[in-house]
Amino acid sequence: MGAGQTATAEITDTIWSEVVDELRVGVLLQDELGRVLVGNDVAAGLLGLSAAELVDGTRPDDWLASDDGGAPLPAPADLAGQVLRAGSQLAIPMLISRRGRRDVRLWVTYYPVSHRGRPRMLVVLRPVHTAVGHAQGLLDPLTGLPSRALLLDRLDQALIRARTHGTLATLVLLDVDGMTRINAEFGFQRGDALLTVLAGRLREGLRDDYAVARYGGNRFAVVAEHPGGSGEPIAARVLDLANRSVRLGGHRVGVRARVRWATSDGAVPVHSMITHLESRLARQRQAREV
Repeated sequence: MGAGQTATAEITDTIWSEVVDELRVGVLLQDELGRVLVGNDVAAGLLGLSAAELVDGTRPDDWLASDDGGAPLPAPADLAGQVLRAGSQLAIPMLISRRGRRDVRLWVTYYPVSHRGRPRMLVVLRPVHTAVGHAQGLLDPLTGLPSRALLLDRLDQALIRARTHGTLATLVLLDVDGMTRINAEFGFQRGDALLTVLAGRLREGLRDDYAVARYGGNRFAVVAEHPGGSGEPIAARVLDLANRSVRLGGHRVGVRARVRWATSDGAVPVHSMITHLESRLARQRQAREV
């Protein structure tokens, strides 16, 4: 059928064929289960799919869509449910890989819409030629890790998957002590270098499917999904990576860090989980200062 392939012929109309097919961005229309009803040729090309694969849901064996950290994206039905329940747009970075290579970087925005009285999602795909998220303010400029805004979205998605699939989501908050002293003794540039080293250790030392983020200031966060058990081993691994000394300006500097973690089956709201851990970290800091 060429441009404007559709799963249902009734959706193809003059507006789509004459306007949407001419856009230089990818455009999809999805139903409430995340199934593609119609998409233009640009969308198929950006996703590395044929027109038939785009609408029938089949994907090549070596095809993978992940976030900018390499973690698999939520299922299309989960994403659709999140957007339609919230009633507001959602923008996420996406990497399309073939044969293990990161081939295409995209910025994908989901809009809740209605078509003939049914909830639908309008999806816009734009190629990104620089690091995903920097222009959108979603990556921390110092460490290159996802920022707090993107962390909250990833935690929300992890909790959705936990509720849907019966798994667990663990959030670990890491607080680095002594940054005021380090900045005063070695300078802010060295302090920034320490945070950059810690960011690299966490990203390289944890599983690829864990989301590691710069939570703000001297704090980092990790979101991990697992089928069962406790989040304690994950928190212990984070603490072990953070508490190793770092060489600054020719000096080996010891790092002291504190962690607090919480594990949920998805029944706890994002901000409740965050507030709980922030309160526990604050109480621990106060206890150590007494």
